[in-house]
Amino acid sequence: MKNFTKQFCALAVILISVTYSFAQKSEFCGIKNTAFLEGEKVVMKVFYNAMGAYIGAGEASFTTELTRFNGKPVYHCVGDGKTYPFFDKFFKVRDRYESFIDIETMSPLKFLRNVEEGKTKIYNNVTFNQSANTAVSTNGVFKITPCMQDVVSAVYYARNINWDKFNPGDKIPFDMFLDDEIYHLYIRYIGKEKIKTQYGKFNAIKFKPLVVKGTIFDGGEKLSAWVSDDPNHLLLRVESPISVGTVKIDMMSYNGLRYPLTSLISFR
Repeated sequence: MKNFTKQFCALAVILISVTYSFAQKSEFCGIKNTAFLEGEKVVMKVFYNAMGAYIGAGEASFTTELTRFNGKPVYHCVGDGKTYPFFDKFFKVRDRYESFIDIETMSPLKFLRNVEEGKTKIYNNVTFNQSANTAVSTNGVFKITPCMQDVVSAVYYARNINWDKFNPGDKIPFDMFLDDEIYHLYIRYIGKEKIKTQYGKFNAIKFKPLVVKGTIFDGGEKLSAWVSDDPNHLLLRVESPISVGTVKIDMMSYNGLRYPLTSLISFR
């Protein structure tokens, strides 16, 4: 049970640190936000299936507010992930990720990671200097590539991409800074389809991100994700096989969306 729990809790962490950005590198500088507003809150639920039934194991929430950082107006975007009390007995997760994002360029200026996963605790405080291509973290100074994103800013930046510019099968690369390392990643755009989640039935956009080998996954494109096919581009589901069973994470509630959720066909 402990191994099972560690795996789907780790996927909850991946949701919080989602690596699913949707723009070519050349588009990762200076995009304007038209997809979300301050005050938005989205809650996702983690389910694990090993014997034919999905069991709720934990949840993750994303919130956004408007504040200032070094005198500049920024979006303060926070991702919190936790296991439910029953699963705390096996592998307790209490994770918090924060990003302070320049509202003019949608580039991160500061990133905080404060996580507790079992007996492991990690804290990292990163300040980005995008013009100098450097990141100053708790552990030192690091060179970064232009238009660098962190794991939270990439989610919100990505929601502003025009999916109609891509064809099914296109690979869309991006760079992300996490744990003092640069990850050169991509997603493969799959196309549009209808999907039924725990919340309801949606018109959705599907993609498969490249997963780095060495995580709980084997690496490759086995993980699938869906976002709403409307101007919100709201994350609806993440699903993947693991070593034993399957994990899925569904959007369960939302408040403060910028637009009506017109992709919703029917409630569950």
